[in-house]
Amino acid sequence: MFLVMAGSRVKITRSYTAIVPVCHFTSGFLFCQRPAVSGPLDKCFPKLIIRISHTYNQMEIVNMLGTRRLTQHDIAKLAGVSQATVSLVLNGSETGVRIPLETRARVQQVIRDTGYVADPIARRMAKGCNRILGVFTYEPAFPVAHADFFTPFLFGIEEEAQARSYDLLLLTGNGVAGQRKLFADGNRLRIADGCIVLGKAFDRAELEQLVQGDFPFVAIGRRDDAGGPVPYVGGDYINATAKMVDQARALGHRRLAYVGPSGPVESLVDRWKGFTGALGKDLQLALHITAPVESPGVLLDAVLARAATAVFFFELAEAVQFESEANARGLRFPDDISVVVLGSHLPAGHSRTRFASYDIPRAEMGRQATAMLVRRVEGAQEVQQILLPCEPIQGETLGTAKVAAQIKNTRPAPQPPAKTKGAKASPSTASKRTPRKKA
Repeated sequence: MFLVMAGSRVKITRSYTAIVPVCHFTSGFLFCQRPAVSGPLDKCFPKLIIRISHTYNQMEIVNMLGTRRLTQHDIAKLAGVSQATVSLVLNGSETGVRIPLETRARVQQVIRDTGYVADPIARRMAKGCNRILGVFTYEPAFPVAHADFFTPFLFGIEEEAQARSYDLLLLTGNGVAGQRKLFADGNRLRIADGCIVLGKAFDRAELEQLVQGDFPFVAIGRRDDAGGPVPYVGGDYINATAKMVDQARALGHRRLAYVGPSGPVESLVDRWKGFTGALGKDLQLALHITAPVESPGVLLDAVLARAATAVFFFELAEAVQFESEANARGLRFPDDISVVVLGSHLPAGHSRTRFASYDIPRAEMGRQATAMLVRRVEGAQEVQQILLPCEPIQGETLGTAKVAAQIKNTRPAPQPPAKTKGAKASPSTASKRTPRKKA
């Protein structure tokens, strides 16, 4: 039989003849579209792969593919080798068996020409590992509203995965009413060898299921025990927050305000624990706002009424709004009021202010979580729990405490300045602070 041309008739078997429209020719193979044939072949074989002999005067029907994918058996037949040889070539001949270079090159050429990709599930069954790590986030990983939150984590995860020759699989999960679920119906978690789980809030029941199961995982962010210890890499928010309180103490602040909840998620609990634990006997919690207030103006009024000289914010966005309200009244940071933000963020809103804060090493957390997961995937690994230090950021909003009586409420006001002054610290307290007044 001769070289097939588009529209030519070709003998497929002794019983059937088909008109084969040739799609293209490359490296000794003709890839043909579905042939116009009668009989059962029309239903079984929508595509043909035809191998042309080296003399180009004969051809051999090597395989007729239906809807199934190419297998190692197909590659072996096309390359004229055994299936075991194909497997050794794909796996890098890890068993130490030597394959002739010519044979290896022939198999690799067939793989390139056919676009063959090894079945990851089959390879997992054969080797126990397909070098894919899953990444699951309980909130959208690339939202417009808070795109800065996950991005540094993902940078670190990608960098470490590439260094260790692993691929990443981003899992979005399915859930009810937009709520993501790691173990939702139809989840593809087991496609990966293990999974990194991150989010502002975890599903407690799913975390317990992970702890009790045999699937390797690592959480980013400290997590309480969930029926057992949870492997994680997080930030040491307790010590970092305590250091910021100590800085405020050293600058003469004695009455502090805290804007943010004290729980229930671990990141909130840790910040609150670090803050309250560092107050000691000489500092007072003048104000604690646990829920969003009606407006920044209401918050500023409360801060002034309670004579707080330094305000600690959990959310950067609230600190930015507070700054705008203070500036509108002629108050400046840190000349009149000091502000601390408990965690680094990218700038929010239109503020260019560099707030006093601490750096959360998100990228390094991603790197170390990935390295920990690889160790768990590749061998028995005891549960590890790592907290990374968060280095202070000096910023420009934490300064020497100003005596509360000097802070003017210049807002064209519902409250007269005299009333604001009347809510200040006792005379004995004011006298102790007098040496710290600015000239």
